[in-house]
Amino acid sequence: MHLERLWLTDFRSYASADVQFAPGLTAVLGANGRGKTNLLEALGYLATLKSFRGVPTEALVRAGTERAIVRAEGTRDRRNLLLEAELLPGGRGRMQLNKQRVPRARDLLGAMRVSVFSPDDLVLVKGGPGERRTWIDDALVAVHVRNDAIQADVDRILRQRNALLKRAGGRLNNEAELTLDVFDAKFATAGEALVTARLALLDLLRPHVQEAYAHVAQRAAPVDATYMAPWHHTGLAEALAAGRADDLRRGVSLVGPHRDEVALRLNGLPSRTHASQGEQRSLSLALRLAAHRVVTASVEEPPVLLLDDVFSELDPERSAALLSALPTGQAILTTAGVLPAGAEPELVVHIDEDGIGGPSVVRSS
Repeated sequence: MHLERLWLTDFRSYASADVQFAPGLTAVLGANGRGKTNLLEALGYLATLKSFRGVPTEALVRAGTERAIVRAEGTRDRRNLLLEAELLPGGRGRMQLNKQRVPRARDLLGAMRVSVFSPDDLVLVKGGPGERRTWIDDALVAVHVRNDAIQADVDRILRQRNALLKRAGGRLNNEAELTLDVFDAKFATAGEALVTARLALLDLLRPHVQEAYAHVAQRAAPVDATYMAPWHHTGLAEALAAGRADDLRRGVSLVGPHRDEVALRLNGLPSRTHASQGEQRSLSLALRLAAHRVVTASVEEPPVLLLDDVFSELDPERSAALLSALPTGQAILTTAGVLPAGAEPELVVHIDEDGIGGPSVVRSS
């Protein structure tokens, strides 16, 4: 999709906003706290139905208002597209595609795809396993929206199983045991389907991670990403049966795809504990670039690149290397400082302060 315009109403700090974008690079400039990231977050929400900052929906609705509206217009395959989302605190809003309400929010997925780069991406390497599971699961949905249904099934069954374990208080009566048997069978089927998809995608990602790391770090080094699932050699059904007593005692599911890890190694050593800060930064960028390239090849269309102040944490050499590694396509870059050397935007969007502290004036040049 080529994004052309974004409208916001009561989203984050914006009472309203109307922003246009260039076919190539658009630079969004403004001081810290003016709402630059909020613009990208709105686009990310339309693409993924969640905040890339990891906050709940109610945090996206401007304080003191009842709802937020996000609308984006663009073209895809020479056809006009209008995406609209209504966000309600603690409730389900409406989603529309070309003025037609979609029956499920999930039906909006795939209409627009984005790849987000931000300074927080360092957690992909330094953070816990959940960060890397989110990285690969987000890429799965971008590759094909059916993977969102698989993830939703796993999450739903896991919530039901955990609720039953917690209620059981360490002991199961006959009815609860039969119910747990049903949950285990469903969880094993859905969980193995998700892990099969993760493994297949990771096979595609590995060579791109290796290549992107060498480009960004400006030197080659062996990079490995290994999927770690202790249950995988026996199957999830058998692992759930073997661990049932522990699950009952703890009141939570201790085995499954929600506990798996994508272990990253650089030069044969765990990157989380042995890589330098610069190496970790290069590896986190490589993970994002690899996902972008695999999604582009899979859907035969590049996602819109959202570069959220990512150059502020990079030295000039890595900034130049990242810019040269970015594939062709539409990109939106935010910065509170000067543009990195080599960035040549077709359009510059300035966010000015209105004297009250909120970003109300958006102008282009």
